[in-house]
Amino acid sequence: MKTHSRKTIGVLPVLAFTACLGTTAVLAPVLGCLPASAAEKPVQPEKNPPGDIPDTQVFIDYTSPEGFTLKVPEGWARSDRADGASFVDKLDGVVVSVSKADTAPTVDSVKANDVVKLEAAGRAVRVSAVKQVKLPAGAAIRIVYTSNSEPNAVTNRQVRLENERYLYFKDGKLVVLELYAPKGADNVDQWQLMSNSFRWK
Repeated sequence: MKTHSRKTIGVLPVLAFTACLGTTAVLAPVLGCLPASAAEKPVQPEKNPPGDIPDTQVFIDYTSPEGFTLKVPEGWARSDRADGASFVDKLDGVVVSVSKADTAPTVDSVKANDVVKLEAAGRAVRVSAVKQVKLPAGAAIRIVYTSNSEPNAVTNRQVRLENERYLYFKDGKLVVLELYAPKGADNVDQWQLMSNSFRWK
């Protein structure tokens, strides 16, 4: 399948977060990472936000060479990455990434590590919930938060995003599923469909 560019602003908060993890204070400005001391303010959400995934949206199977499958929206621009893939449509996105982990994440470990890094590296991140959830693929950790998008390259405009992040673990492998859209968009059913569709092969 054809690989698309990553110029859509929605996917950049996740990519930036990945790049900024473990970044030194010297390299942070170069990578565009925001230290906690220079945190930006949340932008106002749209009054009538775009980003609703239509009820008629068709979903197709994405099969990862890393040993799992997931349903993603058909027709969204796909970008393959070294650690996974992203699927983007305007300001909506799905990002899946894979890494190695010694142990399964817990609510406490995610609060102590992942949330701290997310708030430090993201744009005006506000975490509202960290919970363990039971999904068809097994237990997972769900992080709910809002953030600012990356500024548009032309207009410099930002959008307030709502995000759900799911952490799946099996046999030393951690898969992170990120779902995002403009805050206020109605994607509850579609996001539930995707998070529930995850299966280990």
